[in-house]
Amino acid sequence: MPWRKDVTMNEQDKRTARRIAVVIGTGGIGAALAEALRAAGEGKAFDEVVVLGRRSTPALDLLDEASIAACARWLGARGSAELVIDATGILHGPGMAPEKSWRELDPATLAQAFAINAIGPALLMKHFLPLLARDRRAVFATLSAKVGSIGDNRLGGWYAYRASKAALNQLVRTASVELRRSRPQAICVALHPGTVDTGLSAPFAKSGLQVQAPALAAQRLLAVLAGLKAEDSGEFFDYRGERLPW
Repeated sequence: MPWRKDVTMNEQDKRTARRIAVVIGTGGIGAALAEALRAAGEGKAFDEVVVLGRRSTPALDLLDEASIAACARWLGARGSAELVIDATGILHGPGMAPEKSWRELDPATLAQAFAINAIGPALLMKHFLPLLARDRRAVFATLSAKVGSIGDNRLGGWYAYRASKAALNQLVRTASVELRRSRPQAICVALHPGTVDTGLSAPFAKSGLQVQAPALAAQRLLAVLAGLKAEDSGEFFDYRGERLPW
């Protein structure tokens, strides 16, 4: 929010006027998003770009609500957020791989996928949506996945990942309804980044599949976010700005 230099502002007004962008997650896409935002020029596009993760100060652990709440309080003391991007997620890991059949369904794998891909982002919405600016456009975006689309599911498999991302999409949709009541200019969306050259997708990048460098993926996602309007809140978009079916 611009203000005249000859007008004296109290500290609360200054904090409210600051334009802050927040990236949650320091993986391949998260790091690229933070770099792209900073390259746009802190002090120009945003007054500050904040990156939060398990190794940041303060630290944010997606599985620890207390750390999420503490980071939100810390951020709230700095000002209102105009952009919050949740770039977290899990597809595979030690003892965890996408299922090819229902015979491979495992309670621990399902619980881990939902904890990181749905419950964690839900808690981010709980604590960070109230930090979005009230008097101007602001955006909360979370990285979902096209395979989380129920309407687009024609191949089956990947039960835990698909279901947890579908749950995330519903959480976004539901939060957007409540958000609209207090912040009519705010936008809450789910984004499909496409296949990106990161550790998450590397084992599953098939020959002939278009794989994007993280820097390109970040540029495309930010371009989509820049073009969104209030009426787009609660929707699911891919990296080209196209709406995806639920």
